[in-house]
Amino acid sequence: MEFQILMRFHRLPRNRIRILPPAPSRGRQLFGAIGCALCHTPRMQTAPVTNSAVLQNRPVDLFSDLMVHHMGARLADDIIQGAAGPDEFRSTPLWGVGQRMFYLHDGRTSDLLVAIKEHFSNPNDTYPASEANAVVQAFNRLSATDKQAILDFLRSL
Repeated sequence: MEFQILMRFHRLPRNRIRILPPAPSRGRQLFGAIGCALCHTPRMQTAPVTNSAVLQNRPVDLFSDLMVHHMGARLADDIIQGAAGPDEFRSTPLWGVGQRMFYLHDGRTSDLLVAIKEHFSNPNDTYPASEANAVVQAFNRLSATDKQAILDFLRSL
């Protein structure tokens, strides 16, 4: 059983690029520089003590902080789950995002660029501003080449 858990835990998405070519490497740098990595944390560490010894104190490159964030009116679905309000979502792990056909919590787009831009939302009478606004604004200020580098990086995950 522990071996099965270990193998499932370590299974990387198919076609995962381990050594990134120049464009994704530049994209990874920009991903961190503009603040995407604040919520989509590149690497986390498993707990030092778990029910399974093989999963203890292991690095995980899931690109998420696993925290719940206010994403504003644009992404709000008006569903309350536990303590998460109608515009709050757990940071989706980006591990394997390059193999997905649809993006965002409701699969509303197949365009990764649209998914990034949908993270921006001004406050209104019902919802606060998206916590990602500053990051989306920083992304929008990038050159077309740098935006493409980030998209290439994300597709390499």
